[in-house]
Amino acid sequence: MSESSNPPGDLFPTAPDTESLERGALLAPRFNAEGLIAAVATHADSGEVLMLAWMNAQALDLTLRTGEAYYFSRSRQSLWRKGETSGQVQKVAELRVDCDQDAVWLKVRPQGDGGACHVGHRSCFYRVAENRALVLAE
Repeated sequence: MSESSNPPGDLFPTAPDTESLERGALLAPRFNAEGLIAAVATHADSGEVLMLAWMNAQALDLTLRTGEAYYFSRSRQSLWRKGETSGQVQKVAELRVDCDQDAVWLKVRPQGDGGACHVGHRSCFYRVAENRALVLAE
């Protein structure tokens, strides 16, 4: 198994072997070289993809402990609680990890106006590529 990129002193353990990582009960997320893991949020009831964001160990830990989604902003280099300013708090109904624990999937129930996108759409994926142009999907 390749070495996990979990930083020393991280909030999560490193899986001792591939079997534990891929089939075991140990939550041992594999953060990338920047200390981040991809996080996909979908609506818990409709299944609609709402957003893709990044989490560091602290964001993942806070999400698991509080039941609300926390992320890490790569542009601001800071932790943020989804909905802190918009009111679009994401209540986590379920959190899953993928087979090799390098991505997470959050099933959430958005609060406030029910949206997730900072530009005012329900989903961050509000455009469709058609003939190399973007068209509103809603």
